[in-house]
Amino acid sequence: ARGHVKRVFCESSGALVPKDKAVKRFIVRNIVESAAIRDLQESCVYDSYALPKLYRKVYYSISAAIHSKVVRVRSREARRIREPPKRFSRPQQKDGQKPPGAGAGGVEGQMKTMTVKN
Repeated sequence: ARGHVKRVFCESSGALVPKDKAVKRFIVRNIVESAAIRDLQESCVYDSYALPKLYRKVYYSISAAIHSKVVRVRSREARRIREPPKRFSRPQQKDGQKPPGAGAGGVEGQMKTMTVKN
């Protein structure tokens, strides 16, 4: 047996869950929502100001994680597999260029202009 483990609060249900049993997610979000980022950058005095991010470690109980679709139900045999699923990285070329198909339709590096009517 593993002995006693410190408990953490579940994010959605508030239940106390053993830390090694809880479903753990690390959430990185912008402090400003995506709709307001452009307005904030236009009104900012500094031209290259990096917006800060929110970093948060979130714990869920198993039942709350399944209910909120953080994880999916697995078969009895698949539950024994403890290693996380493989993460796919984007293909990168050796000379530092972007792979073909990356970018917005061949307009990389070009800025689109927009006129605003008052």
